[in-house]
Amino acid sequence: MAISDTKHTRVRLNSLPPAQPIPFDLFVQIGQKFIHYLRAGDKLDAAKLYTFERKAPEAFFVRVEDREKYKAFIHEIVNGSALKVEEKALVLRESSLSLVEELFEIEDVGRALNESKIIIDQFIGFMAEDPAGMAHLVGLSSHDFYTYNHSLDVGIYSLGIAQATGYNDADLKEVGLGGLFHDIGKRNVPLEIITKKGGLDDSEWALMQKHPQYGLIILQDNSSSDNVKACCFEHHESFLGNGYPQQLTGPDINHMARVTAIADTYDALTSKRSYNVPMRPKDAVELMRTKLAGRYDPDLLKALCEVLFRMESHKIAI
Repeated sequence: MAISDTKHTRVRLNSLPPAQPIPFDLFVQIGQKFIHYLRAGDKLDAAKLYTFERKAPEAFFVRVEDREKYKAFIHEIVNGSALKVEEKALVLRESSLSLVEELFEIEDVGRALNESKIIIDQFIGFMAEDPAGMAHLVGLSSHDFYTYNHSLDVGIYSLGIAQATGYNDADLKEVGLGGLFHDIGKRNVPLEIITKKGGLDDSEWALMQKHPQYGLIILQDNSSSDNVKACCFEHHESFLGNGYPQQLTGPDINHMARVTAIADTYDALTSKRSYNVPMRPKDAVELMRTKLAGRYDPDLLKALCEVLFRMESHKIAI
């Protein structure tokens, strides 16, 4: 299914809570046609939504001209009192994933960067509103290693780690954007390499290792901040000095890039890919604390553990 045509844009089912009046028309796609499903002002029925989700794709569509109404609706829901914190977390993550999918498909990286700031601001506001907010967001990680899911999850993990470390709001915005766009350079890596099942050969790996440089150029051309560029360019560096592309050692690696590196590795280890079985979160953290410990900032590894501990304290499955 296409993400959108020229008249409709995709929104994920779980971003629209049942029993809430929807202020725009909803459509479903059948073949190449968009069929009217719900009239503006009506409510989604929970039972029908559950049946629809089981039998159909995971998205509704709205008219392109209603896109701003959709974003305003999400903002109102997340900042209102009608939903529980865990329900708000689901709405926020699912709506953000729809926007990330859309933004990563467009050629205008500058627009994508600007509109992504709204996503990060919403996450930060949600984290500030409820102490359990970040724990619930982290608990909703898809554990599917697709470009959009991975980028969004790395952004969320980065915010959680940075929050536990004591970042202020301005720095949280930077590290959140850096996590979201850390792999933007993969736009310039051949798709057959990105999607290959199994390991890469030497020539393919050499091309893959260029994605930080490609990303740096893209972000430089779009006037990104030094920190966001560092998250992209340095997230494969290692404290031991055996990372790439610059072989930097610990003290020389940008602090936000260190956050991104841990978030990136954790999500990669716990995500399902076509050629591997995902690790359980606790096993992934243990691997990072033991066999991989020398590669990462030890204080930030402790911060990751604190994020996961918060999840357990709120009885959120990990």
